[in-house]
Amino acid sequence: MNIGNILPHHARFRPDRTALICGDQRLTYSELNQSVNQIANAIRTSGIRKGDKIAMLLPNCRELWELYWAIAKLGAVSVPLSPLLRGNGLRNQLNNADTALLVTTESVATYLDPIFDTLRLCHNDVWLTDAEEHHCYDSFYRHKHRASDEEPPEADIHSDDLYNIIYSSGTTGEPKGIMHTHRVRAAYMTLFSSYYRMTPECVVLHSGSIIFNGSFLTTMPVMFLGGTFILHENFDVENLVRTIKEEGVTHTMLVPSQIAAALEHADFTGEHIASLEMILSVGAPLHQKYKEEINRRIPGAFYELYGLTEGFVTILDKTDFHKKPGSVGCPPQFFDMRIVDDEGRDLPPGEVGEIVGRGPILMAGYYKDPMRTRDAIKDGWLHSGDLGYVDEDGYLFLVDRKKDMIISGGVNIYPKDIEEVVIEHPDVQEVAVFGVPDESWGEALVAAVVLKPPSGARSDELKSWVNDRVDARFHKLKAVYIMANFPRNVAGKTLKREIKRQYLESEQCP
Repeated sequence: MNIGNILPHHARFRPDRTALICGDQRLTYSELNQSVNQIANAIRTSGIRKGDKIAMLLPNCRELWELYWAIAKLGAVSVPLSPLLRGNGLRNQLNNADTALLVTTESVATYLDPIFDTLRLCHNDVWLTDAEEHHCYDSFYRHKHRASDEEPPEADIHSDDLYNIIYSSGTTGEPKGIMHTHRVRAAYMTLFSSYYRMTPECVVLHSGSIIFNGSFLTTMPVMFLGGTFILHENFDVENLVRTIKEEGVTHTMLVPSQIAAALEHADFTGEHIASLEMILSVGAPLHQKYKEEINRRIPGAFYELYGLTEGFVTILDKTDFHKKPGSVGCPPQFFDMRIVDDEGRDLPPGEVGEIVGRGPILMAGYYKDPMRTRDAIKDGWLHSGDLGYVDEDGYLFLVDRKKDMIISGGVNIYPKDIEEVVIEHPDVQEVAVFGVPDESWGEALVAAVVLKPPSGARSDELKSWVNDRVDARFHKLKAVYIMANFPRNVAGKTLKREIKRQYLESEQCP
């Protein structure tokens, strides 16, 4: 289960198959493998060895994609980081990972300068992908162009050797580095390629960031099978629709905000997207109205995945959508799931509790953090921090994050329930409901919304419309906060805490 062997296999047996399309660059498996070999040999010549950590602080680009495979060949450990990181968050993650080499861009490197003295790096341990010469840092391509394109020496990689560290937090406080082994990524390849009904002829499009774990749900399977992978530099609806039609894309994955934007595009229907066999929703619950609209436009192609980077998933298969439309599916084969109360006791169907699970993609733990690893994994079961219930058939219905639950007047309120009401308003494209302090109720509900252009709906109108439709007094909104766009992380996920912060600051302004 050496991930580094995947690319050489296809370079030998499928050399002329298109492997990667990124912008105007198209590489066959033979060409991709040669390029990856150059990078691997350049990194090895610099002194990197098996187990060393290589951080990538890059946007979507060919270099980032190739680094994943080059690092795997060496038995080194890839550490993808958000190029939006700054200051303490950037310093914390680089130092926590014991970074031996950092690959980034010249524009991002300017943010290294103020914190460089606090990093455990030398200047020649930073390579820039877009600068041949730099007064401080090395050039990625200067190293690459000097290196051989032959296979690097065998690194004696084993299934339980570390493949990557994915960071889930760290902007403030101590970051959590989630460790995945070669065995776990091999399971991603085999398990998800089977579930998504992929073949070696598939064409997979990814338009979100490939530094977050959700990207591995499709990138690992397509490379395992030797299909074609298309990488967009960023999400753009026009480019998404055009690429699906021109390249015959069969599988794609989008987060809910991207799905909402795609459904607003006039050409996201009919012959323009007829090649799609799968559109996978991940990253956050997708509102029911969007699920139904996708299924209307592309019958039998909608999948939804609920999961944690730490290593548990459920999948709503395309064949289950009609009978379980509000569900996020069931655990795949070799996975187990329970719903438990605060004392860890199993709850019967229909009762809300914490989702706990186990399976073959479970993390090896948090890097250098045994205490938080023990808190997350108890007796082999991963505790998600998410709330949900199962029906009599064992299908999971997601309720909300424990930390997002609102207590108003002593009653537990799940934001998702209110969001499903708000999103039904014809002028609302996106919604995020959260609690704010309230003297009478403890917490009161606020709905932040992004409107569909060119809507001129007002906050008070939306508030009245929603409050006329909720079924209890404690479900009524205190306010509606209209925003031009929601703040998001590099993966496209909505940052609800940042929305709440902005709302509270706006309320304090005279």
